Amino acid sequence: MSLEALEGKTPPFTRGTFWRLMRYMADHKVRLAWALLLLGAATSADVAQPILIKVFLDRYLIPRHFPQTQLIELAVAYVLLFVLTAAFNVAQLLSFQQLALDIIQRLRVDLFDKIQQLALSFFDQTPVGVLVSRITNDTEAILDMFMTVLNTFVQNLTMLVGVIVAMFALDARLALYCLGLVPIIVLVMWLYQRMSNPVFHAARQRLSLLNAKLNESLQGMAVIQIMRQESRLRNEFETLNESYRKARYRNTQINGILLRPLMEVVYLLTLMLVLGYFGGHAIVHAAVNIGILYAFVSYLSRFFEPINNMLQRLNSFQQAMVSAQRVFQILDNPSRRPQPSSALTPQIVRGEVRFEDVSFSYDGRQEVLKHVSFTALPGQTVALVGHTGSGKSSTVNLLMRFYPLVQGRITIDGTDLAQFQEEELRQKMGLVLQDPFLFVGDVASNIRLGDVDISDAEIRAAAEFVQADTFIQRLPQGYHAPIGERGATLSTGQRQLLSFARTIVRNPVILVLDEATASVDTETEEAIQAALAKMRHGRTTIAVAHRLSTIQDADLILVLHHGEVVERGTHQELIARRGLYHSMYLLQQGHEHEASSVD
Repeated sequence: MSLEALEGKTPPFTRGTFWRLMRYMADHKVRLAWALLLLGAATSADVAQPILIKVFLDRYLIPRHFPQTQLIELAVAYVLLFVLTAAFNVAQLLSFQQLALDIIQRLRVDLFDKIQQLALSFFDQTPVGVLVSRITNDTEAILDMFMTVLNTFVQNLTMLVGVIVAMFALDARLALYCLGLVPIIVLVMWLYQRMSNPVFHAARQRLSLLNAKLNESLQGMAVIQIMRQESRLRNEFETLNESYRKARYRNTQINGILLRPLMEVVYLLTLMLVLGYFGGHAIVHAAVNIGILYAFVSYLSRFFEPINNMLQRLNSFQQAMVSAQRVFQILDNPSRRPQPSSALTPQIVRGEVRFEDVSFSYDGRQEVLKHVSFTALPGQTVALVGHTGSGKSSTVNLLMRFYPLVQGRITIDGTDLAQFQEEELRQKMGLVLQDPFLFVGDVASNIRLGDVDISDAEIRAAAEFVQADTFIQRLPQGYHAPIGERGATLSTGQRQLLSFARTIVRNPVILVLDEATASVDTETEEAIQAALAKMRHGRTTIAVAHRLSTIQDADLILVLHHGEVVERGTHQELIARRGLYHSMYLLQQGHEHEASSVD
């Protein structure tokens, strides 16, 4: 499936998207009211300035009357209005931006929390880069809307109202003439919205795909270099980048035609109307009120500047709305990891695991498990073996309740798996994967994983139990040695030993091992096997095994083939049966013999 298909389509814009964003302001009503109050004060001070200039022109400059006291008072009032405008604008701008930062912080937390609640099937179908783009780029575009666009729209709408009131106070008839051009402005904004919306959708989608390709390339850099895929990946990245550039350039073209240039033409036409009006007035009455003419021209500039500002911000507004739809697409995703089917709080005490006629499909079409049934008694070790794609890991996924069970039944201590609370399952069931994941931090934090109830002594005891203490003590800072991203500074075996310590420190009742020793060397495997023998004592263990030599002492071995259990028994019983297990064992023994001969 291509990245384009995985990215999917963003639903069309609706006004509900905007109002849904506005609901994030509900918790900040007082701060919003204060910001609007400051904005109103700034606008009032700004609108009043041309009135003072009109007074100066009509009362003092034209009649050539210059009383010193009145002129000083007028100058002081003008300077005071100018200072107040600047001060109120700074205060309201800071208020709006602080409000915007708080809102986006809440939105990002909601989005991150939602992603953590999604079912694993969602991540199976969605590239990591796409999700990263939604959390970073898309929320950043929404932040820009709250910080600048919303502020600009509110500020300029307030300014427009103030200017219109002042224009009507000066000359109601001319004000009505000027307002007659408003439908043209509305038409321009409507055309811009219709033409730019598809372009913004395309640009945001291509940016998301660009991030997905970049993330995929960086994570697979070793494979890219080993397999000499640099040229192919460069061409693919260049194609995506060129597609993104074209979408952004198309956006620039639309802005260049429909935004400021067209508004400048409308402004000049309106200015001609005002000057023609006053020119006609002078011809008829042989006199023109210069103060009113100046104030009207000044207000006209103040009338169109907010409109230009809003049109310029329509670009960011459109991007924000597209980004908001993409964010809400994640927030509204119905996919959710399996939840308890009841409010009961059963406990896992003995650890008896039972699969009863379990069938499962990831896509609803092809079954990966078919009528699987087995029982793991408390303290027993049940091993799952089989070729790649036989359903071993799928069995583990269902037992850990990573995916919902549709057909069949899984019970623990006789209680349906679906009835257990998630906290109980995660506390009493320990999972060790083939590829252990380590977080940025230090050794101790990767064993503790944020559980403050786990002491340093327990961490050390767990490390000693799995024989990880030896290499930890050799690290420069021991248990406080820093670990980089994904534990890249440690060997595969060391990372696996830390994952064992992380599991055993929680003292699980049921131990699940998904090919936990497949990636380690023979010497490390021997150390881990010794630890596993102690770990399995008194615990129910479900072990997915690649190396059959590691599960010969298992109480029950299940051989899976195309999702079905085709053989079951102990190692000796299965060898004596001379079936699939016997063939796999001989094959591995031959490979190991060949490897030792080569060594």
